[in-house]
Amino acid sequence: MVAHLTALIMTRKRLAGAVIAGIAIGAGSLGFTPLAPVGPAHAQEQKGAGNTVRPEIGKPIQTALDLLKNKRGKEALARVQEADAVPNKTSYEAYLVERVRAQAAAAAGDAPGAARAFEATAGSSAVNAGERLQFLAAAAGQHYLAKNYGKVAELGARYFRDGGTDKSIRTLYIQALYLGNDFATAGKELLRHIQAEEQAGKTPPEDQLQLLTNVYLKQRDNAAYGNALEKLVAYYPKKDYWLAVVHSVGTRPGFSERLALDFARLKLATGTMRTATEYIEAAQLSIQSGLPAEAKKIIDQGYAAGLLGTGTDADRHRRLKDMAAKNLAEDAKSIGQDDAQVAAAKDGTALLNTGINYVLNGNNGKGLEMMEQGMRRGGFKHPDDARLRLGYAHHLAGQNQKAIQLFKTVHGGDGTAALAHLWIIHLGRGS
Repeated sequence: MVAHLTALIMTRKRLAGAVIAGIAIGAGSLGFTPLAPVGPAHAQEQKGAGNTVRPEIGKPIQTALDLLKNKRGKEALARVQEADAVPNKTSYEAYLVERVRAQAAAAAGDAPGAARAFEATAGSSAVNAGERLQFLAAAAGQHYLAKNYGKVAELGARYFRDGGTDKSIRTLYIQALYLGNDFATAGKELLRHIQAEEQAGKTPPEDQLQLLTNVYLKQRDNAAYGNALEKLVAYYPKKDYWLAVVHSVGTRPGFSERLALDFARLKLATGTMRTATEYIEAAQLSIQSGLPAEAKKIIDQGYAAGLLGTGTDADRHRRLKDMAAKNLAEDAKSIGQDDAQVAAAKDGTALLNTGINYVLNGNNGKGLEMMEQGMRRGGFKHPDDARLRLGYAHHLAGQNQKAIQLFKTVHGGDGTAALAHLWIIHLGRGS
C-alpha cells in the first residue's frame, strides 16, 4: 500500500477552532441565548421564575462578563471563582457560574477546565434541549483541544444521539475516533456520511475521503483502501491521488504479470509514469508485442517528460528510440500483408492484435472493425484481456463512451476489472 497520504488530519487548533467558531465563546453572549445583566434588579425580576441570582454571585459574574468583552480571560476566571465560593447556590446560580466559567476558561486557554465546565453546564436542569446540544458541542471542542479524544467521541456520540446535526461536530467526532485509534468506528461513520452525501447528489468533502483512505490503511484493509482511493480520485482527480490508486491496483495480490503493458497504458493516460525505467519497460513490451507505433509514442513521452535521453543511460535510451523507429518503418512497409491469413485464423487473437496495431497507426476504422470481428470469433484464453484492449482501442480512436461501455463488461479478478474500473473513472470525467 502507499505511504501515508499528506494533509489528512486537520491540526487540533484548526479543527476545534472551526467547530467553536460556530459555537462562539466570545464575551457577553457565549454564543447561546444572551445572558441578561445579573445584578440585584435582575435578581428581583427573576425571582418569580425561580431563576434568582443573589448579588454576591451576580456582581462577580457580571464583572467577569465585562472582562471577557475585553478578552481578559484569566481575570474573568478569577471573578467566576469568587462567585463559585458563595455557599448554598441554587441550581440556577450553579448553572450560571458554570456557564460563565466555561467561557472564561476557554478565553484563558484552559481547555480542560473549559471542557469540564461546558459539560457541567450541559447537564444542568436550567438548560433547554437546544442549548444543551450547543454546550455538548462546545465541551467536545474543548476536549479536542486538550487531546482527550475518548471524551470527544463520547460527547459526539451523545450529541448526535440527542438530535444534533452540525456537520462540524461530525467532523470533530470522526477525527477524534481516528486520533483515538478507534479506526473501525471512524470508518463506519465516515462511510455512512460519505454515502449520504452521494445519495443526496453532493460531492463528499475531500478531507473526509482522504481520512477514509487512511482509516483503511491503518486497518490494513487493502480492498477497502483501494475502494476508498477510487472514490477519492473519482471526485478529486489529482495526480497524487492517481499515483496512489494506480500503485494500489498494481500491487494487489493476484494482479497478473501479463497485464504489464495494459497497466503501463493506464499510467501513461493518467500521467503516473514516474521513472525512466517505467518508460523503457513499457516501450520494450510494446516492441515485443509487435506494436512499434505504441513504443515510439511511449519513448517520445519519456523524452518530453525529461526522463529519457539524459543521465548515464542516455545512450541506451537513444538506441531503444532508434530500434522503435526502425521497427515502425518496417511495420509501415509490411502492414496489411498478412490480413488474409489473420482473417482465416480459428480464434480472434490475431484479428485483435492486428486490429489494435492499425488503430495505433491511425487507421481507426479498419483497426476497430478487425478487433470487433475478432471479438465475435472469440476463442480467447483470457476474454477479459480482449475486452480491456478493445476498450483501450476505442479510447485511442476518440470514442470514450464506447470505451466506457466495454470496460464495464470486464469482470476478471486477476487485475483486468481493476484496470477497467480505473479507465471508467478516468474517461468518465472527460480526462
